[in-house]
Amino acid sequence: MGIIWGESLSWWFFPLLVVSVGAVLWKLRGTFAVVGKLAAPTWRSLLITRFSSVRMALKAGLMSVGLLGLLLSLLHPQWGKVEEAVKQEGRDLFIALDISRSMLATDIKPNRLQQAKVKIKRLVRMLQSERVGLLLFSGSAVLQCPLTADMSAFDLFLDAVDAQTISSGSTAIDQVIEKTIEQFQRMPSKKNKLLVIFTDGEDFSSHLAELKKKAQAIGLKIFTIGIGTPQGAPVPKFDELGNQQGYEQDEKGAVVISRLNEGILSALARDTGGTYLTAQPNDQELRHLVDRVAAHEKEQWNERKINNYIERYPYALTASLICLVLEWFL
Repeated sequence: MGIIWGESLSWWFFPLLVVSVGAVLWKLRGTFAVVGKLAAPTWRSLLITRFSSVRMALKAGLMSVGLLGLLLSLLHPQWGKVEEAVKQEGRDLFIALDISRSMLATDIKPNRLQQAKVKIKRLVRMLQSERVGLLLFSGSAVLQCPLTADMSAFDLFLDAVDAQTISSGSTAIDQVIEKTIEQFQRMPSKKNKLLVIFTDGEDFSSHLAELKKKAQAIGLKIFTIGIGTPQGAPVPKFDELGNQQGYEQDEKGAVVISRLNEGILSALARDTGGTYLTAQPNDQELRHLVDRVAAHEKEQWNERKINNYIERYPYALTASLICLVLEWFL
């Protein structure tokens, strides 16, 4: 019949309907049995003046139909379609992940890279109505995942980042800022331009001051999340098979200790109108970041038309109420 049931789980009420209607019919049968014992059909109208078998049967029928109507209304019957325009709106946010070798340091367990990935996944789940894109950077920056509202697709791109992805180069934060500016320049009508950088802050940029000015000029707000500890940890080395082969050493043969550089991250966020936050076990920094992002005005991405089934449950509900009211007056 072309009927779609919007709340098919409500079929669980069907046994209750059967029991209720059965109870109504059982009561009707019992009433007829009692009346039959009190008076013969010939004298019934004279001896029991207020009894009407037709009225009792009608009341039972109205009650049964009323209960059936209630069940049908709970099932949300739908048929016919109507075209509706759906506006998609939110904020565009690029998330940049540092993949330099220092991100393999284990001052945060299991290491900085894995902890940053966990934080990013939690962040995208906490964001509301946003499109997110993923950038990877070390000595250069690449767009790993374009802006998308599909968080499952975003997770696939993020999961592809592992120890084998780690770059042998040093970190250059100016490269990821430049790549982000390049992406937003393709969308000149955007009012809000947001970038979140997950990094330990070790930076060997040569044009960071210049890129800060460019970010300020286009209104790019940069939020930085520090991954690591000020005490730091050695940077492990791995062979082609992924087996650890000691730790990184400097020219004198001393083990290199990688430390969280909060100064550069704090200055970068402050100078571009963002916020610097340190990764916390309780995700407090992510909640603060989500609040800051939500403070920016939403923008419309696009408008698409979809066909929705028309809800018809008011008909069933109206019929049910009419039957129950009539049953009460009879």
